Amino acid sequence: MGKQAKHAVKSVENAFEILDALKQLNGAGVSELSEHLGLPKSTIHNYLSTLVQEEYVVKEGSTYHIGIRFLEYGAFARIQMDIYEIARPEVDDLAERTGELANLMVEQHGRGSYLHRARGERAVQVEAHVGTRVSLHGTALGKAMLAHFPDERVDEIVEMHGLTGFTPTTITDRDELEAELAEIRETGVAFDDEERLPGLRCVAAPILSNNGRVLGAISVSGPSNRIRDDRFTEELPNRVLEAVNVIELNVTYS
Repeated sequence: MGKQAKHAVKSVENAFEILDALKQLNGAGVSELSEHLGLPKSTIHNYLSTLVQEEYVVKEGSTYHIGIRFLEYGAFARIQMDIYEIARPEVDDLAERTGELANLMVEQHGRGSYLHRARGERAVQVEAHVGTRVSLHGTALGKAMLAHFPDERVDEIVEMHGLTGFTPTTITDRDELEAELAEIRETGVAFDDEERLPGLRCVAAPILSNNGRVLGAISVSGPSNRIRDDRFTEELPNRVLEAVNVIELNVTYS
């Protein structure tokens, strides 16, 4: 959980808790939400009625779902970020040249958000999509960014979100994470060896401004049986670094 606001508005907190629950439950009725959140049915119904009125939630029979109006806000937030327009062509090219899934991620509130994804001809389907937020320590993209954050920022993120284990290979020890971040700074490349999803490997590199500020990270990911040996340790890292080089030049001189 992030920092607590000094004067948080409870009604706003409740509204977003209901929206988060609708997302987690893939739609729900009043009774299910009441049980899930521990709020009275009447309270849940009042919030849902207001959210439907404002077109942020839709009702199908007795089930409520997140409304597509949120897509307007997500798309607006994405186009506000210069790195999206600058990095997107290189991510698309990376996917085409490798045949795999290529990704662009940025960090906000201590989590990584997929800003753009491009599928090569052999790309696998994974559960994450544009907008999905993930823990930074469990992905190559996230570790690539963490490696270049100030130490105090890394401390803050770990304190906020912890080091949850998602697979047997996820880093859950702080000292081990620090050692890996130091290696990433040395080599410029981060690896995810089935650390977030079993059977999936990923190679990533950070995008830095000319003053060293982290702008995001890009990666190539695919099944472990294809991303292995020299392809995992040399070919894909070189391709990712080439793409980052182009992006950083465009950031500097655009």
